[in-house]
Amino acid sequence: MSGSVTSIWRHPIKSHGRERLDRITMIPGHTMPGDRVWAVAHEASKADGSEWAPCANFSRGAKAPQLMAISAQLQGDSVTLSHPNRPDLSFEPDVHQDTFLDWVKPLMPADRAASARIVRAANRGMTDSDFPSISLCNMSSHRAVEQKLGRDLSIARWRGNIWFDGLPLWNEFDWIGRDIRIGEAVFHVRERITRCLATTANPETGERDADTLGALSSWDHQDFGVYAEVLEGGTIHTGDEVQVL
Repeated sequence: MSGSVTSIWRHPIKSHGRERLDRITMIPGHTMPGDRVWAVAHEASKADGSEWAPCANFSRGAKAPQLMAISAQLQGDSVTLSHPNRPDLSFEPDVHQDTFLDWVKPLMPADRAASARIVRAANRGMTDSDFPSISLCNMSSHRAVEQKLGRDLSIARWRGNIWFDGLPLWNEFDWIGRDIRIGEAVFHVRERITRCLATTANPETGERDADTLGALSSWDHQDFGVYAEVLEGGTIHTGDEVQVL
């Protein structure tokens, strides 16, 4: 039994925008190229970019739902951000931090720690896992959540990297400890992804409007998707086969 890739996504700045890709070349032991290259540390954070840090150190959609409505484009060292309530911003995160902080300030709740600086972890993306991970998400599981809530949902709520279809719902949870081939790349699936309030926000509006966590709880868990690490590098295209080895 196998599925196929339906879409590929990266998030250049953690929690600040998504970008859809037609293909990507994976590197063994690394996060997806261009994914979570930067993260936005808030004023109470001790993260300085010298090493990986947990998500609580950063401005994120769980605390600031308007961030979920950002889309992004990465070109070299420059990122262009778009949001329905803000003008587009093109800047270099390593250079123009003040420009970004001014742009994002209206999207941040007044009762949360303010965004303070952009950090860049050495040699890996600032994913939520303490190992360099790729997130794999199942369209069948997504449709089950939609059915439970009785409404259409954007897959952007889940901020996944590689989406696939053609396999049963929650089949991905059976992959823990197993290897998966997607296109030319091979992954080792390590753990399920426990979800947070970020998924309750609409990626078009930034407003909380769906009880995704309540829907997941009806299956006696709060998980969606799995984290995997890259064992063998190679290029992945939309439409490539997803095969359990």
